Amino acid sequence: MNKILFIMVIALTLGCAKQKHAEDKIASEKKKSFPKLDSGRYNVAFLIMDGTYNTEFTAPYDIFQHTQYRENIKQMNVFTVANTDNPITTFEGVRIIPDYNYRTDSLPKIDILVVPSAEHHLDTDLQDQEMINFVQQADKTAIFMTSHCDGAFVLAKAGVLNTIVSTTFPGDIDKMRAMFPDLDIRKDVLFVHDGKYITSAGGAKSFEAALYLCEYLYGAEIAKSLAGGLVIDWDLNKVPHLVINTALLSDRSK
Repeated sequence: MNKILFIMVIALTLGCAKQKHAEDKIASEKKKSFPKLDSGRYNVAFLIMDGTYNTEFTAPYDIFQHTQYRENIKQMNVFTVANTDNPITTFEGVRIIPDYNYRTDSLPKIDILVVPSAEHHLDTDLQDQEMINFVQQADKTAIFMTSHCDGAFVLAKAGVLNTIVSTTFPGDIDKMRAMFPDLDIRKDVLFVHDGKYITSAGGAKSFEAALYLCEYLYGAEIAKSLAGGLVIDWDLNKVPHLVINTALLSDRSK
């Protein structure tokens, strides 16, 4: 009997040790999975969640990621942030593994936060206080806060647009005005730049808002080069937009 009990204790001990080893391995692999971010670049975080729309995520991601192939500028590190380590599923069904979990990971300093639109940005997402807190914390140190389509609702809920002129998806402007009656929300523009905040109409026009930020940071030639790489005919003068106040960066790169 004692021999059987001894064997059971040994088996249990080995089982616990094996489980701990597996957990340590997962934790180690997770740590190794963090993207290697080059110093001296802008850190650009994309806030993603279930229901994120592909275009509002991929359009600015593509533009900003391609700065890594341009010389003599302060390039961009791009990475994703979510409230989970598990893959998120976009509205169109694409599964994306987040680079960082803002609930548990130590995040790098965020220079630019990008908030793509998601399916529930007009309702249940706005009740996620932990996510709103993350946006508020990022706003304290970010150089730019940007949104595409209904991502503006998240910025508004976080209170960072209280004194800012903004815009959103054309079909949701009236909803945003009703939900946030004290905000100055404009129609008939594809994006608005006010201070460090850039809000856009979203959709395919998310490319234009991202190219505008690159032109602001790097100049027209770099922006045209980035656009050309994606076969986009870029001319800021032909894009309906509104610039209220521009944030003057001490480290602005040309």
